[in-house]
Amino acid sequence: MNKNKKVAIVGAGLVGGTTAYTLAMMGVCREIILYDIDVSVAIGKAMDIAQSVPNMARNTKVSAVEDMSELAGCDIVVVTAGVPRKGDMTRDDLLVINAKIMKDISQNIAIYSPDAVLICVSNPLDILTYVAYKMTSWERHRIIGMAGALDTARMIYEINQKVGVTDKQIKAMMIGEHGQHMSPVPQLSTIGGVLLDEVLTQPDIDDIVKETKNGGAKIVKQLGYSAYYAPACAICVMVEAILNDSKITVPSSVILDGEYDYDDIAIGVPVVIDGRGVESIISIDLDKQTKDEFRSSVDSIQGGIKILRDKGFFKD
Repeated sequence: MNKNKKVAIVGAGLVGGTTAYTLAMMGVCREIILYDIDVSVAIGKAMDIAQSVPNMARNTKVSAVEDMSELAGCDIVVVTAGVPRKGDMTRDDLLVINAKIMKDISQNIAIYSPDAVLICVSNPLDILTYVAYKMTSWERHRIIGMAGALDTARMIYEINQKVGVTDKQIKAMMIGEHGQHMSPVPQLSTIGGVLLDEVLTQPDIDDIVKETKNGGAKIVKQLGYSAYYAPACAICVMVEAILNDSKITVPSSVILDGEYDYDDIAIGVPVVIDGRGVESIISIDLDKQTKDEFRSSVDSIQGGIKILRDKGFFKD
């Protein structure tokens, strides 16, 4: 356990609450703090998790706070807060609402935990990661969007459905936007060390990519609400890597500054995660198809950022 490490989770819904519980089970930090605009939800879940700790291997302190000013001195802040699309709300409406939520949260985090690493989980993820970067004015290595860890796990699941081998034999890499424009990196996707296209037919690979992109929607169709176990585990992989200075490679949404020939945008690429957040961005030579798909991701994300700019969002 990192005896002096404190992790805050902003948003105590299904993803936030499950993340807190999973972190407590792992015992990788000294303290976990939950905050939610619905104070009762944060308090209730914190109590429930805290009452689970006596039966766990590690003694992690779990509590809730009623105001963001109480999130002082955190090493990592995970942001899962946001609202789902409802009724006649357009995608642009949803973007603006969630961007305002992220703006308020990130500005408060910058005040009360100025040395933290911020992990953005709220959607639309890449755009909100960019918002957090702009609103905190922090170094780009301290702002990370959790996307690739989840998308890669979903791709591994879909490959497993095709070939039936153990997950540990499968390696996958997804880059680009967290959404319909994500794309696999063929040379980094393997089964037992053999390239994916040498084991599977192209129609099978295309089907895997399609099902991966629809992974979240398929769960919503079954449950009536979004996934939370897999996202929480993906978040915890990143939190543990930062706390332990692990230097593992995880595809994540980060701010580019010339990498992949783009800048001033948050988008999913392979990165090395260490105690600082992002130690480095790994550059990969993409084939033409993957480059074109990556460009589509860039266009989509830039389109969302433009909507916010046109509304004067970044001028306040």
